[in-house]
Amino acid sequence: MIVTRETPCGLKGIEWLLSKFTTQNRCNRLAWYKGGILALTYMSYTCYHMSRKPMSVVKNVLSRNCSGLVPPPDINPNDTNNQNWCEWPPFDRDNASALLGTLDSAFLFAYAGAMFLSGFVAERVNLRYYLALGMIFSGICCYLFGIARPYEIHTLWYFILVQILGGIFQTSGWPGVVTVVSNWFGKGKRGLIFGIWNSHTSLGNILGSLIAAEFVETDWGLSFMVPGAIMGVGGFLLFLFLAPNPVDVGCLPPEPPGYRKQAINHNVSRLQYVDGEVILRTETSPMLVVNRRTSNSGEDKPIGFIGAIRIPGVLEFSLCLFFAKLVSYTFLYWLPLYIASSANFSAKISADLSTLFDIGGIIGAVTAGSLSDYTGMSAVTCAGMLSLAVPMLFLYDSFGSINIGITIALLILAGILVNGPYALITTAVSAELGTHPSLGSNSKALATVTAIIDGTGSIGAAVGPLLAGLVSNWAGWHNVFYMLMISDVIALLLLSRLVYRELHLWNQRRRAV
Repeated sequence: MIVTRETPCGLKGIEWLLSKFTTQNRCNRLAWYKGGILALTYMSYTCYHMSRKPMSVVKNVLSRNCSGLVPPPDINPNDTNNQNWCEWPPFDRDNASALLGTLDSAFLFAYAGAMFLSGFVAERVNLRYYLALGMIFSGICCYLFGIARPYEIHTLWYFILVQILGGIFQTSGWPGVVTVVSNWFGKGKRGLIFGIWNSHTSLGNILGSLIAAEFVETDWGLSFMVPGAIMGVGGFLLFLFLAPNPVDVGCLPPEPPGYRKQAINHNVSRLQYVDGEVILRTETSPMLVVNRRTSNSGEDKPIGFIGAIRIPGVLEFSLCLFFAKLVSYTFLYWLPLYIASSANFSAKISADLSTLFDIGGIIGAVTAGSLSDYTGMSAVTCAGMLSLAVPMLFLYDSFGSINIGITIALLILAGILVNGPYALITTAVSAELGTHPSLGSNSKALATVTAIIDGTGSIGAAVGPLLAGLVSNWAGWHNVFYMLMISDVIALLLLSRLVYRELHLWNQRRRAV
């Protein structure tokens, strides 16, 4: 390993130990680095989603009917508070669903708004510091929500402020991890790699649900504090070991740019690629190698918002993700409460059952990525799954509460079809568009394109839970599902031009053969 100023201190320590205790190191360092990058980014975004999930679980105890519960000795319910003595003010009012929806929206609108800025920042800073600090501050915000219980905090604006700050800090995650993974891996089987890797979203939801469910009926504050603490530890691990770019440890990128600069120790040095080889050049190196490089010095500049929007496909996939993420995040934030209200399960059982939707999401992400790689048609893959998701949502709404077996089957199938397109667009499609041929050799567009696509989707993610809270309170859950079905139909229509283009190209290739 070539140690540079950007090499993480944890990797420097590992390299020092290897040099001390091994006489000959025959391991494939590039393979180990790639495995470590996948593990670290997977852990990172698992923690991001784990810290978002407790809110959907704790809703069941912040606002519920207390008439069937046994009060503790220090509480004497009467006719005026018999139904709400166990609720947590200010969520003990008749409009509790709307207030809880406001908390979701505070987080998600802050997340959506800050996401557009996050991509521009991520292109211009060291991603190791960016992701590590983002995780630590996100963990602090999650912890601050939990301490409301032991400190008896009942001010609505406190919860809203914590949610807004949490949403802002969480935007560090997605542009950062997608860019890091794309820096290390080429385009070959990108859909499958990203499909498997993207299971961190569903795994984080599952872990967040299980951790929150463990404490929700005894001390709901721990449902937030435990994930917050785990997130902070994860951020520290990223600071120690994450190398955002192969050149940070002296490795070749999958598609090497013409020229990159690195400062090594205190000397001005350069990592240069000539005929596929990496050349370490110092101030005293011959100039001949420098003269052989191509002049790309002006190409590798961060791309602007307008330039990113003009990349073919960015606008269509961004708008499609708006509606696809609206559906997915409505399930993320309201599914445990819906299961509890429709099937009369306890808060813990409802949270456990909601993880089946995320298990389906893992299967859907891998399936969508594999189909995209096999066919080479991302828009067609998304459109096919969206068209099947509409009848599946209708079936779940109509028959999902008949018995436990049907509930399990329909939740898994709904998770596959709802989360498959969402996962494919936010990972492989974003990475593909961020390295579109129209950009030439510019490697500085990926985080910006990812932020625009995910930021637009995040606006939908903010609108969905807000509308679900309002519609369920005023018109019932059936109308919430009709809203979700209409959203999937609109997402499908937005991809129609790209679907036509992909099918047309496929037909041309078939005729040429």
